[in-house]
Amino acid sequence: MAESTETGNGGIRFTLEEIAGAVGDFGTIFPILLGVAIVCPDVNVSHFFLFFAAWFIIAGLYYRLPIPIEPMKAIGAVVIAGGLSHGEIVASGIVVGVLFLLLGLIGGMAWIGDRIPRSVIRGVQAGLALLLLKTSLGYILVDVLFAAFSIAIIVLFFIASHRARIPDVSALVVLLIGLAAGIATQGMPPFRLMPLPTLIVPLPADFIAGTWDLVLPQIPLTVANAILATSLLTYDFFPKKGVDPDRLSRTIGAMNLISTPLGGFPMCHGAGGLAAMYRFGARTGGANIVAGLLILIFAVAFAPPEVLTLIPYGVFGALLVFVAIELGKHSAKTESYLVTGVVAVLTLVTGLTIAFIIGMVLAYAMKWRAGRQQPVS
Repeated sequence: MAESTETGNGGIRFTLEEIAGAVGDFGTIFPILLGVAIVCPDVNVSHFFLFFAAWFIIAGLYYRLPIPIEPMKAIGAVVIAGGLSHGEIVASGIVVGVLFLLLGLIGGMAWIGDRIPRSVIRGVQAGLALLLLKTSLGYILVDVLFAAFSIAIIVLFFIASHRARIPDVSALVVLLIGLAAGIATQGMPPFRLMPLPTLIVPLPADFIAGTWDLVLPQIPLTVANAILATSLLTYDFFPKKGVDPDRLSRTIGAMNLISTPLGGFPMCHGAGGLAAMYRFGARTGGANIVAGLLILIFAVAFAPPEVLTLIPYGVFGALLVFVAIELGKHSAKTESYLVTGVVAVLTLVTGLTIAFIIGMVLAYAMKWRAGRQQPVS
């Protein structure tokens, strides 16, 4: 169990440690949001950043703890791999928003979490990692030199962060270098004010496709990682102020219902993000507020769509590689390599939803068989 460091007064601090912890989870946020923006030209990435900034700040004030806001990884991976429409993304956010808000209100998180085998969840994680690696390879092959340079920077930061208390801001550094290189070769893009968000109403077909392709694969990850694992970790780090799973479910539901119809990307919490923020010094909601203000700068800076064309594809390829590794390394912690492996392979062949369904059937069939083979005492 991690060492507890209660703040004692429940206050919000803005120390150097809080500022360092604020950027601890940026390596997951930026690659996914920018990757989605590349494959979906009808989205406005500045609105993605705007709502992430807003909810980081709201979560910091509400929980008064460093509770991260992350893109929903299954939705992000499928969109990046398949280039789904903005309407389908919005529809998926509305569906998950309604689902998790209701579950949080009726106290249903633990019940669902107990019925999804961990081996299936690990398989979904491994399958997502494979999808992201496949996509990243396409970016790397068209820009090998910048990809290699970006990977080297990320590796150096990774080593430094594990040998000393240096925040891993490699994603920010690589993005800034890529922007600088793009400006040097293509010139400064025109300045435009960020357009105000407008209401997006998905079509019925968007809800069908969004639920099948995006929501179903996302549910087990959100339940296991964004809610149950995050709640458990808050009690590890802050025993007197741990956050109940249903409370996390309610905030996930609220932020998706409010944000995605206005152009935001589906969001959740995350145990990995909490661990990263805590590792670099975040202990209060002050880290969230700092993170929100930093992301708000990106919302304004990325307002012109031309900015995305400035960043070399090798940068996105390198960042997605490490997001895939971070996601995939947890899949080894499974109680059934057979189930996890089947789900992972089927994800590439048939898609996440069918892989998840088959994985559930296989996991319960193996459990039933094991129960029958036990000797009667």
